[in-house]
Amino acid sequence: MSTPAPRTAGQDGPDAPAEDRLWSVEDHLEDILATVRPLDPIELNLLEAQGCVLVEDVTVPVSLPPFDNSSMDGYAVRVADVAGASEEFPACLEVIGDVAAGAGDQLRVGPGQAARIMTGAPLPPGAEAVVPVEWTDGGLGAGPVTGMRARSAAPEGAEGQVYVYRPAEARAHVRAAGSDVRAGDRALSAGTVLGPPQLGLLAAIGRGRVRVRPRPRVVVLSTGSELVQPDEQLTHGQIYDSNSFALTAAARDAGAIAYRVGAVADDAETLRATIEDQLVRADLMVTTGGVSVGAYDVVKEALAHVADEDEPGSGVEFRKLAMQPGKPQGFGSVGPDHTPLLALPGNPVSSYVSFELFVRPAIRTLMGLPDAHRPRTTATLTTDKALTSPKGRRQFLRGTYADGSVAPVGGASSHLVAALAHADALIVVPEDVVSVEPGTEVEVVLLG
Repeated sequence: MSTPAPRTAGQDGPDAPAEDRLWSVEDHLEDILATVRPLDPIELNLLEAQGCVLVEDVTVPVSLPPFDNSSMDGYAVRVADVAGASEEFPACLEVIGDVAAGAGDQLRVGPGQAARIMTGAPLPPGAEAVVPVEWTDGGLGAGPVTGMRARSAAPEGAEGQVYVYRPAEARAHVRAAGSDVRAGDRALSAGTVLGPPQLGLLAAIGRGRVRVRPRPRVVVLSTGSELVQPDEQLTHGQIYDSNSFALTAAARDAGAIAYRVGAVADDAETLRATIEDQLVRADLMVTTGGVSVGAYDVVKEALAHVADEDEPGSGVEFRKLAMQPGKPQGFGSVGPDHTPLLALPGNPVSSYVSFELFVRPAIRTLMGLPDAHRPRTTATLTTDKALTSPKGRRQFLRGTYADGSVAPVGGASSHLVAALAHADALIVVPEDVVSVEPGTEVEVVLLG
């Protein structure tokens, strides 16, 4: 992967220096998705393939179920032998044995006979239906529980016999061979994401391994000397590292195998060494913090030195985007394998919104999913007063969505972690809109 060449259609004009150009959200995302390619397919065992995308159609090799079997615990019978059976005049049949699930040897049910059968057991030859055990006396030979008339009508010597109190139609309580899927049917199509039901189907038809695109490995690291890990004691000027936890969880939610790296201090050499160490387990790297223009924003300096010296096109380009929050962004590739790297801003809301807009689609593209984006819809804005937005910036406000309406949560500031925790949507305010009145239809990105 190579760093994308600067576009000439930047929002501030084609002649503006690259570092001064204001990029649109679409252009930045287009560059990312144009250079991130789906991972090569591999063959995995079923449980290892959970969450992966199937790259081949899977055909059923053997019908499911492979044989006629009972859907109930009961007795396998011939229809004619239980015709007209009732509580008052039950049918009395000779029990010739048991048929259990997995049984190899099969009994043959003849006239006046029944075989005790368990759920899932194959229907024995000669049998045409299954009567549930609840329709019988359970083979106790006790006859009907009411009415001496029926008792006297039953044959003597009830040992090895069962009384059936209801008739059964042909194929009653029988699962037909191939009633689920038939041999030669398509079980799953290429592009299917393998969840528990899909893995269960593959196992049921005898597939122990499948060819998939693996879940991408994403390494997330925060930068900042002020960051302290949760459960540690804060001192003056320190804050807890929340970004690495939120973004690692977001990467896993997107389908990736995500690794969180502890916060790295504001030292270019340390950051560069950490990134180089992590490349061995990364299909995508995500950093947060240090991409602005402050004196201690060392990510730019560090990433400038992790480019492959033999590949001039590698490296990370830092940009300003026409969006709020999340104006400063970085994107490119690092290391000998040209591992994609997205550098996000450090404010918690900025980093999370940037992840949803840019990193999540990159992860889904690596997985080979055709639709990499969060769903979008329109909703009616419900708020007490108009929302304001800076001209020339696309604003993404946090909100809660329900039944076609969306309400803002918290303000526009990029540090409001508590408000973000209660949001399930992003309210999109276009670049040319500076005020949105209550009741207006707005675009919404659904996060839940």
